[in-house]
Amino acid sequence: MEKTISAIATPQGAGGIGIIRISGDRALSVADAVFHAVSKAKLSELPGMRALYGTVVDRKGTVIDEAVALVFRAPHSYTAEDVVELQCHGGSAVLRRVLARTYEGGAAPAERGEFTKRAFLNGRLDLTQVAAVMDVVNAKTDAALKIATGHLTGRFSDAIKAMRRTLLEEIAHIEAAIDFPEDEIEDVLLCDVQETVNGIRAEIAHMQKTATAGRILREGLTTAIVGKPNVGKSSLLNALLREERAIVTEIPGTTRDAIEEYAEVGGIPLHIIDTAGIREAKDEVERIGIEKARDHAESAALVLALFDASRPLSDEDQEILAFLASNPAKGMSLLTKADLPAVLTEQMLREKIGGVPILSLSAKTGEGLELLAETIAARVYEDVSESDASIFVSTEREAEILRETDAYLFSALHAIEDAIGLDFISIDLRAAWEALGRLMGDTVGEDILDEIFSKFCLGK
Repeated sequence: MEKTISAIATPQGAGGIGIIRISGDRALSVADAVFHAVSKAKLSELPGMRALYGTVVDRKGTVIDEAVALVFRAPHSYTAEDVVELQCHGGSAVLRRVLARTYEGGAAPAERGEFTKRAFLNGRLDLTQVAAVMDVVNAKTDAALKIATGHLTGRFSDAIKAMRRTLLEEIAHIEAAIDFPEDEIEDVLLCDVQETVNGIRAEIAHMQKTATAGRILREGLTTAIVGKPNVGKSSLLNALLREERAIVTEIPGTTRDAIEEYAEVGGIPLHIIDTAGIREAKDEVERIGIEKARDHAESAALVLALFDASRPLSDEDQEILAFLASNPAKGMSLLTKADLPAVLTEQMLREKIGGVPILSLSAKTGEGLELLAETIAARVYEDVSESDASIFVSTEREAEILRETDAYLFSALHAIEDAIGLDFISIDLRAAWEALGRLMGDTVGEDILDEIFSKFCLGK
């Protein structure tokens, strides 16, 4: 019999409610040892999906806290085991006391991600759904949440399962043809296999296109704001955050070190870095800040290069223009202070940086900010549809397994074209089927599981 485990399932710190989760064969008896219902009923006598109000008491019967106990009977629980959740007040001291009482009642401390690991081992979740659990918890935007819930509710899994079923059918047909060879049947069969494999490869190609957008929506798009002093970098940061995060003054060099914040812009989570103004440094501290600004521009996935529309181009601007010209794929040029009379125009910039997008905006009035958000979103969703978010590839592990699967399918097509025999085609198709199985967790090593669940928090 596997041990019964317990842990605090809510975040640390004070809150209105804190939850102790208990899971395992002895969950109900452990809970009965520490929880006394006002109605005198025993939790072990209740059916699933029931709640009782009462108190958690110590060994002497002294009340530790009021609580509500929720009973979930296997397999209708998060872990597919018997589960009891004790909803107490959310103070850290009371939760530690209640947790300690569950240990005294016979529960063992849960390891990181052990509740979710049990859900996986008990067949309630597959590995793509397991990864989605923490993505739901960590989602920073509605778009990221849509991807995570799509995976958690099984939409991504359903697409993978459908591919596996189709491959297994073709494998069965091929192996039947090997056992009962007939030339005419083989020709027809190979035609069908080609069509099927090409169809699956097209599905995989579509999924692979979503990998970049999926990663960005999951982790955030690293975005550097660069420009010369007093061009409006900090004003733009404040406008995107909708708060006064950075100091804005007329004094050049106010921002001497990078300021990093997260913001949702057009539904896209941006990891924004407001950098020091690029110019000839006045002292050692500013020189270091400017060097950091250049480094952030090099490493960022998106660079918002700002130019003051109310002033002509300067030597500092020329350095930034040169960077945009050499990095057009990740650059976006913003003409700031659109509320002032224009000296520098979009046409003048376009002559210097070609196809790099150019937008005019005013952080003061808000002009152009909505268009900026739409442009960033369009860049992220390039080649994919936002409506397909629930089947986006969201991790590098998923992307790598899909690449491996496609390689096996490509090999199978070559085997058909080169007429090297049904056996070799069957081997490649089975390898593709097994690779997709690893994606779901059907065939995965303990070391991979340990790595995945080590990233979870206690109580999940």
